[in-house]
Amino acid sequence: MIFVSANMPGASPADMARTVATPLERTLGTIAGVNEMTSSSSTGSTRVVLQFDLDRNIDSAARDVQAAINAARIDLPANLRTNPTYRKANPAAQPFMILALTSRTRTPGQIFDAVNNIMSQRLLQVPGVGDVTLGGGSQPAVRVELTPSRCTSWASAATMCAPRCRRATPTGPRA
Repeated sequence: MIFVSANMPGASPADMARTVATPLERTLGTIAGVNEMTSSSSTGSTRVVLQFDLDRNIDSAARDVQAAINAARIDLPANLRTNPTYRKANPAAQPFMILALTSRTRTPGQIFDAVNNIMSQRLLQVPGVGDVTLGGGSQPAVRVELTPSRCTSWASAATMCAPRCRRATPTGPRA
């Protein structure tokens, strides 16, 4: 089993699926011996899981995965700052550690950011660690509320604010 991961901070799950997962799936799907491919996208992250025929050499498959990632690069967004990465894993392996984190001084969003950006990356560097999965966290979001009485000089406050919000954020506001 090989996991392919890509990150684009701020992108919505739909944008990640359309602009990152789909081009990766297109090239990864051409690799010989792939018998199952699944993908999932979340805010700023896409993950593609490849399962291979039992007789397929995993090291050879990993070389093919790297070649497919390189081939897909031309179709990936320009603002994808780093190339997608891959990790080999044994599908029969079981999790050996499950953590639940709380803090008296940090918000759930701050905990999520620290675990996602620092802790999980460091754990993935430990020899023998095949995967780190983060779940149940609080992901950051922004809600813009307009005060109608303060927007009376604008013909339509929402139509004036939406373009400004789009310019200020990577993926724009969602209805």
